[in-house]
Amino acid sequence: MAKNKRVRITNERLNSYGTRVLTAGMDVSQYERNPVLLYMHERGQVIGYVKDLKVEGDEVTGELMFDEASELSQRCKKQWEFGSLKMVSVGIDVLELSEDKKHLVEGQTSPTITRSKLFEVSVVDIGANDDAIVLMRDGKRLEMGKDGESPLPKLNHNKKQDKKMNKEEFALLLGLPADASEEAIKAKVAELKAAAAERETLAKENDALQLSRIESAVEGAIAEKKISADKKAHFIELGKKVGIESLNATFDAMSAQVKLSQVVGHQGAAPQGQTWQKLSEVPSDKIMDLRKNQPDEYKRLFKAEYGYECEIED
Repeated sequence: MAKNKRVRITNERLNSYGTRVLTAGMDVSQYERNPVLLYMHERGQVIGYVKDLKVEGDEVTGELMFDEASELSQRCKKQWEFGSLKMVSVGIDVLELSEDKKHLVEGQTSPTITRSKLFEVSVVDIGANDDAIVLMRDGKRLEMGKDGESPLPKLNHNKKQDKKMNKEEFALLLGLPADASEEAIKAKVAELKAAAAERETLAKENDALQLSRIESAVEGAIAEKKISADKKAHFIELGKKVGIESLNATFDAMSAQVKLSQVVGHQGAAPQGQTWQKLSEVPSDKIMDLRKNQPDEYKRLFKAEYGYECEIED
C-alpha cells in the first residue's frame, strides 16, 4: 500500500537555527502557481509537485506527487513509500524579522520570521528539525540541514545581554560608573545597607526619646491636677499625634482642677448676646463662677476644649 502523501510542510515550531517562521505571515500565492517539488533544495532536481496546498492554523500541508520522470524521482518515491525518506523542507524568502517578545519562545536565539514568501518545497534526508527549512535573505542562502550556517542575526536581548544591561543600569543607579566591577557594586550595596540600618536605629531611638518626653509631660499634668489619671492614655496618644511642643502648649493653657468650695467668684454667664465656644474663651475671672453656677455649660466648654468629659468636685 502506498504511503499517505499528505504531509506537514511547515509550522511555527522552533528550529535548529534558533528561529521560527510564522505561518500567518507566509505568502504562498506565488508558490501555488508553480508548486514545484525538489530534492534537497537543488535547482534542476525536480521530482514532482505539491498538490492541494493548505494553510490551516499554524501549519502548511500538502500532498506530494512524484512525477517518476527521472530515476531520481522514481527512487525518491520508492524511498518515501518505504519510509527511508520522510522529511520535507520549505524554501522561503525572509521579508520581515521581529524581536517582539510576543513572538519569542524559550530557547530562541534569532528573531522570529514574521513575513516570508514560499518559493519551493523539497524532500530531504535530514532537516534542521522536524520541519526543515531553507532560507533566503538579502540574496544569501541558508543551506538546508541541521548543520547549516544561519544568516539571521542573533537576538539583541538574550539572557546574557540582559544580565549585562541590568548590571550597568544597577551600577548607574548606585552612582557608580556603568562599567563598575561586581566587587565595587557589592561594596556600594553594603555601604547603603549599613547607612539604612543606622538611620533606622536613630529613628527608633528618637521615637523612644519623644515618647519618654510625652509620658513625662502627661505625668506632670496629672500631678498638677490639670487632667485626671484615667485620661493618661488619651493624652499620650494625643502627644504622639501632635508632638511634644503642642502637647505642652495644651497643658499650659489648662488650669488645675479645684473644688468649688475653694473659690468665690462672680456670675459666669457670657455677656448678653455672646456664646463661648470653648473654655479658653471664658475670662479667667469668670471660670470658677461658671463651674459653680452653670456646671453643664462648663462641662460643654471643657469638652469642646479638651475632647473629653470633666468631673466637677463639690
